[in-house]
Amino acid sequence: MPQQSPLDLSEGDPFGAHNLPYGVFSTADAPHHRRIGVRYGDHVLDLAAAAAAHGSPHAELLAHPTLNPLLAAGRPVWQAVRAALRGWLTDPAHRAATEPLLLPLSDVALHLPFEVADYVDFYASEHHAANVGQMFRPDGDPLTPNWKHMPIGYHGRAGTVVVSGTPVIRPLGQRMPPGESAPAFGPTQRLDIEAEVGFVVGTPTALGERVPLESFRDHVFGVTLLNDWSARDIQAWEYRPLGPFLGKSFATSVSAWITPLEAFDAARTSPPARDVPPLPYLDDSAAEPGGLDLRIEVAINGHPVAHPPFSAMYWTAAQQLAHMTVNGASLRTGDLFASGTVSGPLPEERGCLLELTWAGRDPIELPDGKRTFLEDGDEVTLTAWAPGPDGVRVNLGEVRGQIVPAV
Repeated sequence: MPQQSPLDLSEGDPFGAHNLPYGVFSTADAPHHRRIGVRYGDHVLDLAAAAAAHGSPHAELLAHPTLNPLLAAGRPVWQAVRAALRGWLTDPAHRAATEPLLLPLSDVALHLPFEVADYVDFYASEHHAANVGQMFRPDGDPLTPNWKHMPIGYHGRAGTVVVSGTPVIRPLGQRMPPGESAPAFGPTQRLDIEAEVGFVVGTPTALGERVPLESFRDHVFGVTLLNDWSARDIQAWEYRPLGPFLGKSFATSVSAWITPLEAFDAARTSPPARDVPPLPYLDDSAAEPGGLDLRIEVAINGHPVAHPPFSAMYWTAAQQLAHMTVNGASLRTGDLFASGTVSGPLPEERGCLLELTWAGRDPIELPDGKRTFLEDGDEVTLTAWAPGPDGVRVNLGEVRGQIVPAV
C-alpha cells in the first residue's frame, strides 16, 4: 500500500488548512539553521523554501530565522501570506512543489518563534480575581474598587519568556513563613501555574498613539497558549505595595506555535454581561464580539486537573490592548500580552493550583499522590481548542514545562 501523502489529512484534522499556525524550527542536520515553519497535520512546512518554490513576492520576508519581520509587515501581508499558504497546501496544481517541503513534526526541533519585545500580564477573569479576593480578603469585597473599571495588569520580564518544553527551575527568593517575624530565603514552597492565553503584537505604534478597540486586528497577529509560572510565597511577601516581581519573572512558557487571529473567526463570542458600564474607550457594546471560545485543559503528569473556559473572561484582548495604549505607550513588534489566569465559575474550571486547592487547604488527588503546589519532577501541560468552520476544531499548540530543583 502506498504511503499516504502528508498533504492528505484526515477529515477534521485540527491542524488543517483552517488553522495554519506559525513557528520556528531546525533540523538535526542543521541545528543552527532556524527557519519559519507552518504546522499542517503532523508535519511542518518549510515556509521559506515553499515561498521560493512558488515564486512568492514575500519570499525574502519569510526567509528570516524568527517571525518578527513577518509580524512587522502588517495585516495585508499576513492575509496575503495566509491565502497563498492555503493554496500551496490544498490546490492540486501546487502539490508536486509543496509535498517535498513538508517535514515530520517528530524530526524537527521547535524554538521560541519570535523575539519578545515587552511582556504584559493582565488579571482579566472575574472568577479568578474573586476567588483570590475571597482567600486573602475574606471579610471584605473580593474585587478591588478599580477591577470592573479597567483591565488590571503588570509588566513582566520579556527575557524569561521561554518556549514549550523548556525546563522550569524552581526559583529562590524571600518568603515570610507563617508565624515568623522575619523572612526566610530559599526555594519557593508554593510553586504554581497560571493557565493563560497570550496575544502577539505585529504592527507597532508611535509613542503617543493609542489603539482603539476597532483597530485590534490591525495590530495583533495571533494567539498562543501561555503558562505564567508563579511562586506564591515569594509573591505574597513582595507584592505589597507594588505588585508581582520575582514571584513571576523567573519563567513564562509559551507554545511553539502562534495561531493567526483569522483562524478564530468561528470562535468569536460575546464576553459575559457587565454590571458596570465601562468608560468610552473600553466600551465594546457596538464592536464585534471580543471574546474567544477557547477550551483549555490543564494536566499534571498527564492527568487532567482543570478545564478553564476562556469565553468566561470579563475583559477581552481588544480591551486590554486599548487600555495598555490609552496613555500613549507605544507598541513594538513582538510585544506579548497575556490574559491572566483563565478561570470559570465551577471548581473544575479554575486555572491555577492556588484556586484548585484553595491556597493549599484542599489538596488535589493525582495518581502519584496529593498536591497542593508543584513538586520537583512534576510536568504541567496546557492544551486548548476552539470551534472552527464547519464543525472542525482549531487546536492550539501545547505548552509544556517540567519542574527541576533549585540551583
